[in-house]
Amino acid sequence: MIDQQAAADILETVSTIALVGASAKPERPSHAVMAFMQDAGYRVIPVNPGLAGQQLLGEPVFATVEDIDIPVDMVDVFRPADACPAIAEQAVAIGASCLWLQEDIVSNEAAAIAADAGLDVVMDLCPKKVIEGRPR
Repeated sequence: MIDQQAAADILETVSTIALVGASAKPERPSHAVMAFMQDAGYRVIPVNPGLAGQQLLGEPVFATVEDIDIPVDMVDVFRPADACPAIAEQAVAIGASCLWLQEDIVSNEAAAIAADAGLDVVMDLCPKKVIEGRPR
């Protein structure tokens, strides 16, 4: 598993993030993380099939990672572990450089798919907390 410093190094190399499982509800962690990452200077593209076509925090919402029409560096996932292999395949298909699974999300299958394609993989860690320097 990747450590906090290696995760911080990855965040130095990305600028555009697809956030899978984005929520329009401000009380949800995915909403707070999206807003924080935007404030930290990242472009965050929300992915949620139920909100596709709408706007969230000033960005258009897409149904899937593959629907995003601009290059994406990192795919940040707020979905259950069993959904992650398919998301990893999408991250590979769009040429992302990193698959990042949020806190409490571990999918060895998704990690293998991404790593075999050359992506950096982070699991069970929140990028917001990494930026803030807070350990898990």
